[in-house]
Order: sequence, then C-alpha cells, then structure tokens
Amino acid sequence: MSGSNLYMVNHGFSTAALFLIAGWMMARRNSSIISDFGGLQRVTPVMAWSFFIAGLSGLALPGLASFVSEFLVLVGTYTRYPVAAIIGTLGIILAALYILIPIQKTLHGPVTPGNEKMTDLNLREKIAIAPVIAIIVVMGFYPKPVLDLINPTAEKVVTNAGFTDPVAEVNK
Repeated sequence: MSGSNLYMVNHGFSTAALFLIAGWMMARRNSSIISDFGGLQRVTPVMAWSFFIAGLSGLALPGLASFVSEFLVLVGTYTRYPVAAIIGTLGIILAALYILIPIQKTLHGPVTPGNEKMTDLNLREKIAIAPVIAIIVVMGFYPKPVLDLINPTAEKVVTNAGFTDPVAEVNK
C-alpha cells in the first residue's frame, strides 16, 4: 500500500514534467507529430535533458523517483501474488517502448528541418521545470521523508482491511 501511494506521488512528478516539456515542444514547433521533432538534443539541450530524465523516470530507471515506488509495489505484490508481480514486471518492460521510442525519435538523429531555429528553455521555463526534475532525482535516492508521511496512513488502511503491509514491515 505504501509503495502504491508513493507511486502516485512519483508518477505525478514524472508526468507533470513530461507534459510541461511536450507542451513547450509543441508550442515552439506548432506541431504534435513526433516525426517533426528529430535531433532536439543538438538544438535544445536543456529541454532535451529534461525530457530524457522525465522519460526515464517514467520507465522507473534506478536512481529516479519511480524506481523506488515500482520496486516497493512489486515486492509487496510478490509476497502475496507472485504471478501478478511477474506479469507486472513484463508490463514495465513493455512500457519501455512507449517512452524510449519517442525519446529516440525526438532527441536523437539528424535535426529535422524546421527545428534548427527552435529555442531552448527560457529562464521562466527552466525555473518551472528545475524543481520537478530535482524532486524526481532526489526522491530516487532519498524517498524516506515521503515514505515517513505515507506509511502511517497506509498501515492503518491495510490493518482496517484485515491485512498487513509487507513493504511497511520491511521499512521499519
């Protein structure tokens, strides 16, 4: 339960970053077609790195926020429902396709005609995205403060339902 609650928090930050960056990309190019965005890491490095980190967080890459929560969810699920945990792990592998393909098509390769004059993030946009990216990275290495807020409520909910929270027991 604590892992799934933490996942909701982490997913919110990863998704917020992805939507912010996608919106900025679309506004600059006046397009939402992925093939219009090739080679952006050469033209807009700050935007590209922000998109890359947010995308990898969505994949639950170790060292980024979603990894901790997905790991806790899978450990908690495996203790009671190992088959469901294995199926969930396969889902994570498939998720790599829907993140890595857009990253590859938008950030890498030759600069698509029309992108060579695209501007990188301005100061206002950097100020908006920096704390979100920082939280994604910090929570990947130090999720304890958020887990300390989540665990008491998660334990009460699970106990009232007549179960124990295997992940909360490990974290004590």
